[in-house]
Formats: sequence, structure tokens, C-alpha cells
Amino acid sequence: MLREIKFLCLERSAEDFADMMMDAGAMSVSIEDADLGSPDERPLYGEPGTEPDTFAWNRSIVSVLADETFDATQGAAIAAKALGIETPVVKSDTTVPDEDWVRITQAQFSPVKVSDRLWIVPSWHEPPSSEAINIRLDPGVAFGTGSHPTTHLCLQWLDTHVTNTDTVLDYGCGTGILAIAAAKLGAANVTGTDIDPQAVESAAFNAEHNEVTAKFVLPGNLPAERYSLVVANILSNPLKVLAPALLGRVAPGGRLVLSGVLARQAEEVIEVYRKTDPNVELSVWREEDGWVCIAGQRQN
Repeated sequence: MLREIKFLCLERSAEDFADMMMDAGAMSVSIEDADLGSPDERPLYGEPGTEPDTFAWNRSIVSVLADETFDATQGAAIAAKALGIETPVVKSDTTVPDEDWVRITQAQFSPVKVSDRLWIVPSWHEPPSSEAINIRLDPGVAFGTGSHPTTHLCLQWLDTHVTNTDTVLDYGCGTGILAIAAAKLGAANVTGTDIDPQAVESAAFNAEHNEVTAKFVLPGNLPAERYSLVVANILSNPLKVLAPALLGRVAPGGRLVLSGVLARQAEEVIEVYRKTDPNVELSVWREEDGWVCIAGQRQN
């Protein structure tokens, strides 16, 4: 029988505390914002040029998953003493029922139809259409399985616009799903970048698994080039901050595709990009479940 113990940790102590609980014998740990959904919620962004002053929330919930033999009280006390902090408060201690978690997880992910010719298919499923372009992708440490409306919208745009002369930059690539799709759809050259080293590693693995050629690098290793197509599926606030960087990557006559934007945020994002570079004309291309895909082209 497994247990999940949730501890309340203050700023900066959460990550070290979680590491020490792993050392004490926990099976896994996770950290989330204790103030999520409240006025005190604090988003943490780490895009190039927008690194936060702190990399921790004011208050964090550290969730510890362990078997029934794990002494959470002793483990927490030892960790707190070693870190020189007060022992974190236990918010909950619950029993996790025995389940076939692999089967349950896999049941949550089915093939995703982008169009008649493009599907996203988990490895444990047979492709619904062997004649289609099938991207093999499993959920993992990075964002992007094709099921979220923002990813779906970007894939739909790529499906109808990518040409065999395109050079593509997938900015904030996550799993690499958009870069892989662009490569499978015939783009001439594809590059992806992400601030998360695990995402870069995951994207490279997924590209190899899908037998496509694409290069994935951290932002600091991104070549000083401009591209005929730049796509960024992130969130509205980082997209606004990143406007100069993304616009600077769009070649003359090139196209820019943005998502991760709610419909009510679209005009504000478009206005930021218009003021940054009026030569790139953006508009809402399509909306799905309250999210939009914004696209446009550089005029010079």
C-alpha cells in the first residue's frame, strides 16, 4: 500500500527538502505552488532574457509518495535539521489505492486526429490509418502530446501551411511535437529550442524515434539565423516578453505562429507584436475551446 504525504514548505527550502526526502527512501516527490489559484499565486517564468529573481514559490506543497514502511515524520525531521529550517507542516497523509497505474495512464491517451492525413499516436496504440502521417509520441517530462487545444491548433496550421522549402524554428519545443510534425510534413530544415534540458533531450529522442532529422538545442546554443517559419506554443505573458526575440528570428517574407493564448488575450498579444515590429502582421487564425492560434507574415 502506498501513501501520499503533503508537506507545506516555505520559499527556497522546498527543492532541497524534496531531495532529502528522496534520499530518505521516498519513491517520488513533486512540488507545486501552495497558492495556486489564489491572488498570491506567483507564476515562474524562465525564458531567455526574463529569468526570475527567484526560482521558488513563496509557499510550496511537496508531495511525497512512499510505501507503508516509510517514516515520514522522522524523514522530515532529519531533513529539516540538516537544512536548518523548521520541520514542514504535514497538510495531508492519505493512502493511495493499489491500481494498475500503467494501464490507467495509457487509457488517458488515445490517438489524436489532427487532419485526415496527420495523427498523433501513442506507442501502445496501432495507428488508426496506416496511410496517414503518424507521429509516435508518448506523454513524458515535457509538454506536448497533441491533445491540448493549443498544440492541436499549431499542428493544424502546420498541416496546411508547411512547404518543402521551409526552415522552421520551434521555440519552446517541449516534446518536439511541432518540430517533428514540420519535418514529417516536408520542411527542409527544422530546429527546436527549449530552456529545459530534459525537454531538449526528450525532443531529440522523439525525433529519432519518428525517424526525422531535426536539431534540438538550448537557447544559448541556437544559431544566429532567421527562419522562414517560427512557431511558439508557450503562454501569453512569456510570448509578450519574448516578442523582440521571436520577431527577430523571422526572415523576410517569413511567417510567425503563436499559441498558448486564450481568446480574450489575443488582441493584447497581437498589439504587443504590432508595436514591436509593425512589419509582421498578425491575426487570429483559428479558435478552439477558448484558445487561439495567432499567425502572420513579415512584409519585408
